[in-house]
Amino acid sequence: MGAKKSDFGLIIKLLVALVIGAVLGRLANTATMDVIVSAKYALGQLIFYAVPLVIVGFIAPAVARLGKNASKMLLTAVGIAYLSSVCAALFSAISGYMIIPHLSIPTTVEGLVALPKPTFMLDIPPVMSVMTALTTALLLGIATSWTQAETMYKLLHELEAIMTSIVVRVVIPLLPFFVGATFCELSYEGRLTVQLPIFLMVIGIVIVGHYIWLAVLYALGGFISGRNPLAVLRYYLPSYLTAIGTMSSAATLPVSLACARRSPVLSKTITEFMIPLGATVHLCGSVLTETFFVMTISLMLYGTLPPVGTMVLFIVLFGIFAVGAPGVPGGTVMASLGLVVAVLGFDPAGVALLLAIFALQDSFGTACNVTGDGALALILEGIFNKNKELDSNFGGGA
Repeated sequence: MGAKKSDFGLIIKLLVALVIGAVLGRLANTATMDVIVSAKYALGQLIFYAVPLVIVGFIAPAVARLGKNASKMLLTAVGIAYLSSVCAALFSAISGYMIIPHLSIPTTVEGLVALPKPTFMLDIPPVMSVMTALTTALLLGIATSWTQAETMYKLLHELEAIMTSIVVRVVIPLLPFFVGATFCELSYEGRLTVQLPIFLMVIGIVIVGHYIWLAVLYALGGFISGRNPLAVLRYYLPSYLTAIGTMSSAATLPVSLACARRSPVLSKTITEFMIPLGATVHLCGSVLTETFFVMTISLMLYGTLPPVGTMVLFIVLFGIFAVGAPGVPGGTVMASLGLVVAVLGFDPAGVALLLAIFALQDSFGTACNVTGDGALALILEGIFNKNKELDSNFGGGA
């Protein structure tokens, strides 16, 4: 599967929009900002209207599919992927509580220029709340599996296709304008020169976090399987570099499979099962990244880190969203927007900042995701192929 132009194009558009917005904010007068603020409000209303629909459209079919095709190995693999993402997020949150307060993040900025109030406000209330959408999606998916309702299963599959089309053709194209308008506001107010260096420092911290989590996963894989984890990890550099270039787990899949097949300690059966599945359900790097980012933005914009209980609830639910995240550019952060708003209380400015900073490091998060799939394959070897009974390529190597 080759890389789609849009896989790379969205990130470029977001970055270009960020730069244009920042420059425009320094040049704009009050009348221009009035138009931009009003346009951003309308875009935000449309994007947030779509969020509950995206949740139902992606989570319900994913849950129904899991039940319909359930097997011991599949359920185990999805469970491990969920635990990996949740534990990565917990590691990120603990690190955030320890590190972020010491980063000298400005919670107030003196001498800001006041933004004009939008003169035109287009209100588009969502059809349901985010938590209602999540509960509906889970119950629909589970009940469809229980009753083996073929008609409903087909309807959910078609709903997934419809919502994918809405995300790709409506929501994703609007995101650069939304992000650009937000950075235009930040630049106009005078916040940007203070906050951008913090973003770059946080991205560096997160990338270090990726490497630590990969070390944990591979150490765990080696312990459970009784095999040398370096005999898998040493072959993954091409996959890691490809993911940095494509910013897409799906586009990197052929390279990831080729890397895993070269390992002398992975069987063909486990490799060809776990690596494609992991590209869909294992998003540890993206989840780790976003968790640290939302904590940073919360302190930056709202003056405080989220309470521990709130972060735990966010992480537990975020793991579910990550497993069912859409296979489109920025799918993880898109799937989680509802949680960011409903659980963490972010406003449109916070959401736009999250989208922008996530885009800046998206390639590294994807690289962590695909490299972690090799560790999960090693864990499955220890659970289902401890005695090397499955067909294997042991002794393959470089």
